[in-house]
Amino acid sequence: MAGADHASHDPRAAIRARAHALGFQAVGFCAAALGAEASARLADFLAAGWHGGMGWMERRAAQRADPRALWPQARSVIALGLSYAPAEDPLAVLARPDRGNISVYARNRDYHEVFKGRLKTLAQFVVARYGPEVKVFVDTAPVMEKPLAARAGLGWQGKHTNLVSRRHGSWLFLGEIYTTLDLPEDAPHADRCGSCTRCLRACPTDAFPAPYRLDARRCISYLTIEHHGPIPEALRPAIGNRIYGCDDCLAACPWNRFAQAGREAKLQARPDLTAPALSELAALDDTGFRARFAGTAIKRIGRDRFARNVAVAIGNAGEPALLPAATRLAADADPVVAEAGAWAGARLAGRV
Repeated sequence: MAGADHASHDPRAAIRARAHALGFQAVGFCAAALGAEASARLADFLAAGWHGGMGWMERRAAQRADPRALWPQARSVIALGLSYAPAEDPLAVLARPDRGNISVYARNRDYHEVFKGRLKTLAQFVVARYGPEVKVFVDTAPVMEKPLAARAGLGWQGKHTNLVSRRHGSWLFLGEIYTTLDLPEDAPHADRCGSCTRCLRACPTDAFPAPYRLDARRCISYLTIEHHGPIPEALRPAIGNRIYGCDDCLAACPWNRFAQAGREAKLQARPDLTAPALSELAALDDTGFRARFAGTAIKRIGRDRFARNVAVAIGNAGEPALLPAATRLAADADPVVAEAGAWAGARLAGRV
């Protein structure tokens, strides 16, 4: 009875229990507001041009900086985290240059789909139990997920700008439920990075101008996923065999030692996406690409951008056996792919 009485007086207890039952590892609550520091960081980021080609960040900056600018009726935010901590060394494939390294989060189903379904189920529970209006978000709207998660007590933003959790390290997917329900806030965590700079030193392309600051234009995740057009030639060698995203700064975080491997079956790495052969990937046409990556986040970038990434990885492989694959890509109908393929061939032949 005591537990039921507590839940009736504090909706957070019932919502938290339901969220855990649905498989979320982290749950927190905060007001639908962000402080001046988060807004200032966003403004500085945009003013410096560090968002690169992500013009959507600038176009809706006001809504991103203030949850109530996005939805004036919002009173509270329920912040959720789902662990995708890898069971094995996430960087092991980097030592196999003839194989492609795919970021841990993209080695199976698109997490947006997995996460959003659960968020909707939890939101339905909140509406049925307490009657408020709700909106759910998983990286699909102008929402500053990491500052909100930090304010809701899920962790803190580390020097690599990503959320760090004492229990889950740097391996949390984030999502939010905005609601008209007025909920008490959870206490935020203190920043526990201390003097550690491992994440900054781990970055292959020096994408951090300073702690807590990221220049996306140099970030491998941005370059291989968000960036359209050719990858800057000066940055290509540092990309190595990373063909979709990069986990180096996340994997370097010492707090990961407390993280248990993620338990969500739909997010467990598929064998064919753990260390795919670059020669096989170079041979994929659009139909083959769609078939191989159906249901994954990788499909979102399209075959041509992916083939560009594969070409850069082939150029960095130092494997003469991959020269036919580079030659094939150099003859591609897409000019960006063809340029990257020609660069890869010249690099394998020792001409660049």
